[in-house]
Amino acid sequence: MRRSIWLIALALLAAAAPAHAAERLNVVASFSILGDLVRNVGGDRVNVTTLVGSDGDAHVYVPAPIDAKRIAAAKLVFVNGLGLEGWLPRLVQSAGGKATIVTATAGIAPLKLGSDADPHAWQSPLNVKIYVGNIRDALVTADSADAGVFKSNADAYLAKLDALDREVREAVATIPETRRKVISTHRAFGYFAAGYGVEFIAPLGVSTESEASARDIAGIITQIRAAKIPAVFLENISDPRLIRQIAAETGARVGGTLYSDSLTGEKGDSPTYIDMVRHNIKALTSALGQ
Repeated sequence: MRRSIWLIALALLAAAAPAHAAERLNVVASFSILGDLVRNVGGDRVNVTTLVGSDGDAHVYVPAPIDAKRIAAAKLVFVNGLGLEGWLPRLVQSAGGKATIVTATAGIAPLKLGSDADPHAWQSPLNVKIYVGNIRDALVTADSADAGVFKSNADAYLAKLDALDREVREAVATIPETRRKVISTHRAFGYFAAGYGVEFIAPLGVSTESEASARDIAGIITQIRAAKIPAVFLENISDPRLIRQIAAETGARVGGTLYSDSLTGEKGDSPTYIDMVRHNIKALTSALGQ
């Protein structure tokens, strides 16, 4: 008798629980920033696998065999687009091509980076609102039963992005207009510059892929003096003597790290997209403030 009652109770509990409660949508995001956005919208209703992890570079990523398996097991694959993931189409093909590819930048008018589209649209929080809308719509289509969850999560995150945009504008407003320009080896801040009026100038003749030479440094010093640039962010110059030389001979402040293409690990400065933007604007205002 007791056994019968127990079995009936289990059956009632099973009937009361949603049929999809134990199921999560398997999705893949191409790189860490996009993965963070998908997690914010998907919440606990999605399993997100990121191909290019924290501190990785999606521009030059070389896929591993496990990546094809991850895509083969996914319902959706979220990509940035605008030429960022040139390695992805072949990877999707090798995985069987069954996953739905979602381009998060759909609807964004791209800027130019040389002759190509600038893929770094996430550097504008207002653009990221478009990312979030595309992510939400794709998740709703793939899992209509959880549409309410995805829409609610998206609304909450969109509100955070609006607050972040206001935060950045208020911070930039504290910088005198004549000082809103920096030299940076990151050619990734065009959307930020267009949205907030901070000019990012690439150092003449310097490659971001190798250590700057003494001749490069001399050119940077001349450029800073001529353009009266108040701050420099030179990630590829690791020799502190060269950094001190630039500062001493130009009076420009040498800033810290600007994060452009990747988040850090959980213990780093920028483990989430919002953390990344806040870190960058803090670094910029600190370096450009009088």
